[in-house]
Amino acid sequence: MSFDLDKLFATGSQLAGSAKKTASDLAYKGKIRMDLMNAQARLNKAQRQLGSLVYSLVKNGEENRALVQKYVDAIDRIQLEIAQLKEQMAAAQTQQNAAPATTSYVYEYTEEEQEETEHRHCHQCGNEVQEDALFCDRCGAQL
Repeated sequence: MSFDLDKLFATGSQLAGSAKKTASDLAYKGKIRMDLMNAQARLNKAQRQLGSLVYSLVKNGEENRALVQKYVDAIDRIQLEIAQLKEQMAAAQTQQNAAPATTSYVYEYTEEEQEETEHRHCHQCGNEVQEDALFCDRCGAQL
């Protein structure tokens, strides 16, 4: 029984290349996922701060449109960042699905991660808000 060393070497090289690509893809998706989770945490914090600000302004009979607008602009930027990260994740998933069949890895979201991405809507204006939001980031209504 003879071994074809060139064939064995080619197969081993192909498997190593496939493993390297899979590891690289997983690392890339993991980075996007971490960036997305960090952005969602920043969004939640900014929304809570805006809600607290609006509450304290109303409670004290004050108005500070410039400061409120600063928070609204920051929230808009974070929401744009989140949308871009979700697009990157979808593109990476599409790329993986289009790749030749290899050992695939399907990420299973934990309950905590699923809860972070679930949304509800403001009863006042219909804006989509985070599940744990206390105030609507568009109209300031208490949720």
